[in-house]
Amino acid sequence: MRTARHCTKIAASVARIWENVLDWEHLPWLHRTSFAAVRVLEHSANGWRAWVTTATLRGQESLIDVRLDRTALRYVTRTLEGNGTGTEISTLLTPSDERTTRIHVRFDVPEVDAERLEAIGAAYRRLYARLWDEDEAMMMRRQTVLDEAGGFAPAPTQSIPLGRLDELRRRLPLRLRHDGRELRLIELDGEVFAYPTICPHLGGPLDEAPLEAGCVTCPWHGYRYDLRSGRCVSGKSLALEPLPRVVVDRDRGEASLAW
Repeated sequence: MRTARHCTKIAASVARIWENVLDWEHLPWLHRTSFAAVRVLEHSANGWRAWVTTATLRGQESLIDVRLDRTALRYVTRTLEGNGTGTEISTLLTPSDERTTRIHVRFDVPEVDAERLEAIGAAYRRLYARLWDEDEAMMMRRQTVLDEAGGFAPAPTQSIPLGRLDELRRRLPLRLRHDGRELRLIELDGEVFAYPTICPHLGGPLDEAPLEAGCVTCPWHGYRYDLRSGRCVSGKSLALEPLPRVVVDRDRGEASLAW
């Protein structure tokens, strides 16, 4: 085996990193430039095994096995079959403080000459730098969502004025923040709807997520929600938090939000 190394510092706690490591579902969504699909075979609190399809190598598959050693603050990713068979990636976590962790990665690849090892090592370091950048942004948002969750005020009992409907339509899509909640207002088939910008799965960002056929899709895991009912329509028993209604006073042409 030949070895290459990579080290970086992440603005995330060990708890968020374990959550991220076990989250095989996000690979073809958050990391869509690197992975095209994942077919999980088994998963537990100790790791997972899945066939992972690359997005760049003509759809080649690899059988990936990820195992956690929480006591040693270490996890190992092994390629058992397919592209990269025999590769082992060991990641060690060293907490710097409550919200920052240093990442030490060792790439062990099957026997290659020194020149090829340098090129392979550089490719792995570029890949992992991109993946950790994408993961770091997700983990930081996830932590913010968790920090703010307990501070939400109860849903308002009174309506929130939005101004004249014709003027509101010209500003759509529009983001509105109220009592710690952020909502996105959009128009569907001539009617204005409002929905929360936090995915109920793991807090993914729905504020700029694509809309299609009356549904919004979370960019982290691909969960789709019907904006009329709030229900998840991609096979998960989830729903957006209670949706406010956009109420219109037809006589005055004024719009307001009501829960």
